[in-house]
Amino acid sequence: MIKKIFFWILKIIGAFLLLSVLTVLLYKFINPPITPLMVIRVVEGALDGELVGISKEWKSYDEISKNVFKAVVSAEDARYMKHGGFDWKAIENAKKFNEKHKGKKVRGASTISMQTAKNVFLWQSRNYVRKALEAYFTVLIEYIWGKQRILEVYVNVIEMGNGVYGVEAASQKYFQKSSEKLTKREAALIAAILPNPRYWSPAAPTSYLEKRQSFVQGRMNSVPIPKAD
Repeated sequence: MIKKIFFWILKIIGAFLLLSVLTVLLYKFINPPITPLMVIRVVEGALDGELVGISKEWKSYDEISKNVFKAVVSAEDARYMKHGGFDWKAIENAKKFNEKHKGKKVRGASTISMQTAKNVFLWQSRNYVRKALEAYFTVLIEYIWGKQRILEVYVNVIEMGNGVYGVEAASQKYFQKSSEKLTKREAALIAAILPNPRYWSPAAPTSYLEKRQSFVQGRMNSVPIPKAD
């Protein structure tokens, strides 16, 4: 009996590993049509009696202003081009901060790669299983996709407003233009809302958001990004 259970456990694990690798490999060439978060937001809206749509439009890496990539890297992961998916320095700093400020808001250290893995493949809750799977998918996309594809997917699926996903939909909504035409300031404002995209709006920035935009824009000239293939 124990051997049979062990056999089925190994079979399930093997099937999961094979399916996950094949899915990541597929998404290297095919754009993810939807993400778990998009579905969750629609369901949450329905439960609250609200109709929440999904506004998104995929743009390839070379169709998006480089200002966008520099802005999100500046805002979310300044060492993006230097790490292999995990920023160990940021993780150590976050650990020290959280130990010092127990009971207060937890500081995270998620890289763009980790966020992309979570957004494309996983759910949003905080637990050890999800974090372990996030680390697993982060390794996979770093190895299979590479930096350019990760960044391309990230800016196309990330939540940027209520029912708004990806920089093209955000650019059209907030600035009535294509993401290819975004200025440094506009790109920095969009990147500045990422910690709380359903609360802030780039079209009506608060004083705090203006300060955050200024910080992000100030970094943009110094952060490297992948060159287009």
